[in-house]
Amino acid sequence: MRSRFQQGLDVLKERLLEMGGMAEAAIELASECYRKRDGQLAQQVFEREKMINDSERHIDELAVDLLAMQQPMATDLRFVLAVLKINSDLERVGDLGVNIAQRSLDLIQEPEVDVPVDIARMTTAVSTMVRRALESFLSGNADVAHAVLQMDSIVDRMKDEAFVNLVTKMKDNSENVRPYLDVLLITRYLERIADHATNIAEDVIFWVSGADVRHNAMRLSEEFDPDAPRSR
Repeated sequence: MRSRFQQGLDVLKERLLEMGGMAEAAIELASECYRKRDGQLAQQVFEREKMINDSERHIDELAVDLLAMQQPMATDLRFVLAVLKINSDLERVGDLGVNIAQRSLDLIQEPEVDVPVDIARMTTAVSTMVRRALESFLSGNADVAHAVLQMDSIVDRMKDEAFVNLVTKMKDNSENVRPYLDVLLITRYLERIADHATNIAEDVIFWVSGADVRHNAMRLSEEFDPDAPRSR
């Protein structure tokens, strides 16, 4: 019976990692859509979202079945609960990839403007957070998960800088408010993806150690980045 249960846990882990790969690909495709101004890439993001949604439902069913039939305890229970939460976060990453693709389609319809934001750099940082969060889940390594938490303040600062620069551009170029607003929304979506990567890392730490670090994320970021704003 234990062997069968372990097999169920292994399948659950495998399915979640497959979904994570789809979510990562959605971010990459959406970023390429923005960079290349290619509407066909946006369609690939939309199609991938359907796959992610189907995967989310399947993983939920597997996890609930394990909870109902096997009644796991201790670490195994924390693992299944973490999977359920990570599953939801990955589905939201897919949705945000769609949002980026939609804004990129809008930008294709507008004249190109000088964008004072390094979207590629921000995307790389966000994608790294998602990938490392999934690596921490694959290996059950809380240290890797903690490193993801420490990266969140960097992305937050990128978003804040983008906001200031883009608002200035909108004030100085009122005829191009729409494309600048689309880029501003893209930075917001990227920052939200980083938040979901942080959630995943927190769930891995909970699974591995039983520690709830959700309200300590700001303190961890401050320790990593001495220039980050201090919480009060």
